[in-house]
Amino acid sequence: MTGTIILTIVVGALLANNFVLIKFLGICPFLGVSKKTDTALGMGFAVIFVMGIASIFAWVVELLLESLHIEYLQTIAFIFVIAALVQIVEMVLKKFLPGLYSALGVYLPLITTNCAVLGVAILSAGTYPVLVDGVVSGISLLEWFLNGIFSGAGFTLAIVLMAGIRERMHLDLVPKAFRGFPITLITAAIMSMAFSAFSGLVG
Repeated sequence: MTGTIILTIVVGALLANNFVLIKFLGICPFLGVSKKTDTALGMGFAVIFVMGIASIFAWVVELLLESLHIEYLQTIAFIFVIAALVQIVEMVLKKFLPGLYSALGVYLPLITTNCAVLGVAILSAGTYPVLVDGVVSGISLLEWFLNGIFSGAGFTLAIVLMAGIRERMHLDLVPKAFRGFPITLITAAIMSMAFSAFSGLVG
């Protein structure tokens, strides 16, 4: 794998094809957990972990489904993989970081149905591993893993930026009609337009 491919994956996942601000996936936790920077960062790291590990398992599951000719079970299989990983993250946070576990609240188990996490697997499935005469072809496991990790990093970048902006907005005189959720949506729209400027960096 060349440096150009790695750079394309990194820039694409972080900026040009950001799952939240460009593909508009994972909006629920993006808006719900972005009130404080530390909470947003904790959610971001949890999503990075789940996306990265889920990419590995999803790659293997996709090969298995293709070998058994039951590709139609793809979405269900991916959800099972993601749900299992989220349960592991939940148990670890509850045991070692109870403060962060409480702060994330209902949004932590919602990673299971976070369409950004599921989207990494499903959007890649049409391109990634393909069995041709019993031989794996297409993009490698490492590339899929990197795509998952940096897609999670892109989610983290977006949610931490939003959290920082929302913390600052509490100190500003926002017109009454725009206070709360309206100004949050306007901010997200402006961020989305800013990130769309990166679209020309990758093909």
